[in-house]
Amino acid sequence: MSAAEGPLVVGVDTSTQSTKALVVDAATGQVVASGQAPHTVSSGAGRESDPRQWWDALREALHQCGEAAHEAAAVSVGGQQHGLVTLDEHGDPVRPALLWNDVRSAPQARRLVDELGGPKAWAERTGSVPGASFTVTKWAWLAEHEPEAVRATRAVRLPHDYLTERLTGLGTTDRGDVSGTGWWASGTEEYDEETLAHVGLDPALLPRVVRPGEVVGTVRDTHDLPFSKGTLVAPGTGDNAAAALGLGLRPGTAVLSLGTSGTVYAVSRRRPGDPTGTVAGFADARGDWLPLACTLNCTLAVDRVAALLGLDREAVEPGGSVTLLPYLDGERTPNLPHASGLLHGLRHDTSAGHLLQAAYDGAVHALLGALDLVLDADADRGTPLLLIGGGARGTAWQQTVRRLSGRPVQVPEARELVALGAAAQAAGLLTGEDPAAVARRWNTAAGPVLEAVEQDAETLERITGVLSDASPLLERGTEARPRTQGRAADIED
Repeated sequence: MSAAEGPLVVGVDTSTQSTKALVVDAATGQVVASGQAPHTVSSGAGRESDPRQWWDALREALHQCGEAAHEAAAVSVGGQQHGLVTLDEHGDPVRPALLWNDVRSAPQARRLVDELGGPKAWAERTGSVPGASFTVTKWAWLAEHEPEAVRATRAVRLPHDYLTERLTGLGTTDRGDVSGTGWWASGTEEYDEETLAHVGLDPALLPRVVRPGEVVGTVRDTHDLPFSKGTLVAPGTGDNAAAALGLGLRPGTAVLSLGTSGTVYAVSRRRPGDPTGTVAGFADARGDWLPLACTLNCTLAVDRVAALLGLDREAVEPGGSVTLLPYLDGERTPNLPHASGLLHGLRHDTSAGHLLQAAYDGAVHALLGALDLVLDADADRGTPLLLIGGGARGTAWQQTVRRLSGRPVQVPEARELVALGAAAQAAGLLTGEDPAAVARRWNTAAGPVLEAVEQDAETLERITGVLSDASPLLERGTEARPRTQGRAADIED
């Protein structure tokens, strides 16, 4: 292990597919050890995971860190947002967690919006208009489809809450993650009693919302974990809020995160409330706000298209007039939970490379459509976009974002920004600093800047037109339709 200048801290990223742990020098930001372990997600109609896999993965990732984890003075967990974790009286999962990209609750989302005052009222009260990803809609789905699971539930948690509670024995959450549930009022920063009563959720089942910078507790010594006695536990937060901390993000700078899902967000000092539902009015982990738009289909969907075509993910070909909307898992932005992928404009001269480029274009188009909505009106539109996530270092992703945005793009050299943000939060407990200031001291956002190129307005307009024309079809999705009746079936040779 490299000699550290300051105390060591651990930052955790429990994402959809795996859990990662970084041991970081709080003085310099140097990563001195790391570990990672996978967990599984169900396929089929829903997207579910057993929370106990997250704990097992965390234990494995920490043990991979070796002695460095034992020397750490504080730990914090950043996690995938929105997931519904239901626990029984023993703290064991009642059923697998319903994850953010499980869209079975789309009907419940529509009903909740209508029954509690409509989109404008939701945006004013909670900052967001809930879609199928929001936790409140998943609870409503569970109550309707699995009432026995609801009756057995004695605690309701988010993914990062679950791991934090396993560490400390205390049920807590933070404002950044809880703002994505749909049952937390952003105006009062308290649980919303009207919403909870409407969906039949007892507030006593929910965790305490801790303050930014508060020490949640210490790691219990009842676990086979490599922590020393008295290791402090920070509040943790949702993955996007953690990444914002990890970048030391200031107001006016937009982030495009290219992962399984795509997100675009910025820090704001104004409480957001978009009645169209495009922008979610999340809180950040510090006391400001994090207006954010999310797409369900990003790198995973584009990689699937590449695999179907038998191409490497970088084997794009410019030109062509084909449009591909890669909505393979339904879509959240635009709000089309039942949609599937759509291909338009196929011609004899369309190549496989054209199709792959069209998949990139369709994914980026959805993100850029929300870019101006997450930025404050007085933000400098010439500031480079920060490109992060698994796709950020891909040349095809970089060039597509540059071409369709017409803006410079900066790619931070720091990796694992969610875990780094959690580590900065843990470091803040020790130093008394704002975690974002810690990350700026670590210089995590440093990286090459790719200059702006002329915006490809023609492609943007073409995709927008196809999306508009195809919306009725996309809204119906792949539900069974009655067969066309007529005389054609009776024609004989």
